[in-house]
Amino acid sequence: MGLGAYGVWGLFPAFFPLLAPAGATEILAHRIVWTLVLMLGVLMVSGRLRTLRGLPRRTWLMVTAASGLIAVNWGVYIYAVNSGHVVEAALGYFINPLVSVLLAVVVLHEKLRRAQVVALGVAAVAVLVLTIDYGRPPWLSLVLAASFGLYGLIKKTIPLDPRASLTAEGLVIVPLALGWLVWLQLAGTATATSGGTGHLLLLLATGPITAVPLLLFGGSAKRVPLATLGLLQYLTPILQLLWGVAVVHEEVPAPRWFGFALVWLALVVLTTDAVRGARAGRRTAQAVRATV
Repeated sequence: MGLGAYGVWGLFPAFFPLLAPAGATEILAHRIVWTLVLMLGVLMVSGRLRTLRGLPRRTWLMVTAASGLIAVNWGVYIYAVNSGHVVEAALGYFINPLVSVLLAVVVLHEKLRRAQVVALGVAAVAVLVLTIDYGRPPWLSLVLAASFGLYGLIKKTIPLDPRASLTAEGLVIVPLALGWLVWLQLAGTATATSGGTGHLLLLLATGPITAVPLLLFGGSAKRVPLATLGLLQYLTPILQLLWGVAVVHEEVPAPRWFGFALVWLALVVLTTDAVRGARAGRRTAQAVRATV
């Protein structure tokens, strides 16, 4: 399930260009609508739709914040993939674990271990190198990493299982998505009704394409150690990078490869530290059980 989730996410650059000539905002709106439709069906079948009733105001506020962040993430990613910036999008998901560590320090006031300090320092140098190479900061990468990092941070505090949480997020933002689709239709620029049956079916497919890997991820998260999931997550940006370089032939000059190499070095340091920490934690737990 973990490989399925990260594998599907890694192949997203192959799917979203198929939705042309629809623009990023129209694709995003359809993705929100049809994901919600599918998730409502999933909750109804599983008998969990009632979990959304009577949620406190604070929970809905957290859901609203999460919904806005994931909408930004989805929209920027679709734009990046469909405008020839697949490699820059992949960089965003390489940077994401490092952003999560930074957020843990800034927001949760966690103390950094030495290896984490080294990883963040190397990552900062990598961003500087990439900024010099691009002639600008890698904004798409940074927005993708920051939005998904903040989304994950908020999701940890929402007292709902992943299925109910994703459905609630859709309920919050679907009025905006439907309003945008109606506006496009009235303006005569909507492609869902003018692009033919095949195009409409592809737009409808954004629902399962979004929901299925999330459900697979939710299943794997309950069965696979966190350290293993941490390693599996790199499958997604690796596949995206390979697609950008080998399939759509995006140009990656030598300085940019150097910047990527620095990011990968930071991830090696961070991941090695996380794996060692997980092993030490298991040994401590085993020792405690043995003494008891």
